[in-house]
Amino acid sequence: MTGIIRWDPFRELAALQERMNTLFEDASGRRRKTDDFITGSWIPAVDVRETKDTLEITVEVPGLDPKDVEISVENSILTLKGCRNFEKAADGETYHRVERSYGAFERSFTLPTNVDPERINAVYRHGVLTLSLPKREEAKPKSITIKVEDK
Repeated sequence: MTGIIRWDPFRELAALQERMNTLFEDASGRRRKTDDFITGSWIPAVDVRETKDTLEITVEVPGLDPKDVEISVENSILTLKGCRNFEKAADGETYHRVERSYGAFERSFTLPTNVDPERINAVYRHGVLTLSLPKREEAKPKSITIKVEDK
């Protein structure tokens, strides 16, 4: 017996709208006006959070081999590139539905001046790539204690 699959037409419409926007932006030569540049046939989800000592970028890339992801920093731009290839059906097999996205992706982020690009590290675990971007020592907040003097 086949299970019930919930269809969300709004999610598919949003994905179609994003693809159309990208198509028209590429055709007109205009870039997005956001800080992040996004190109490729699919866009992995990203979370960016900040702690006292670091910025952390978490990227969902399930099914990707870490060797297929390239991370680079140039002129204060952090760039992630990769590709998820479609697995063709073997003889006698047929796909009835394909919802996952495939192809190349590229995401770039402008690094703030308080990040030390020489100390960035990356860890891949369970389909999630986590980039840790340590802040420079001089950029960390410092607490100043107040001395109390009796007269």
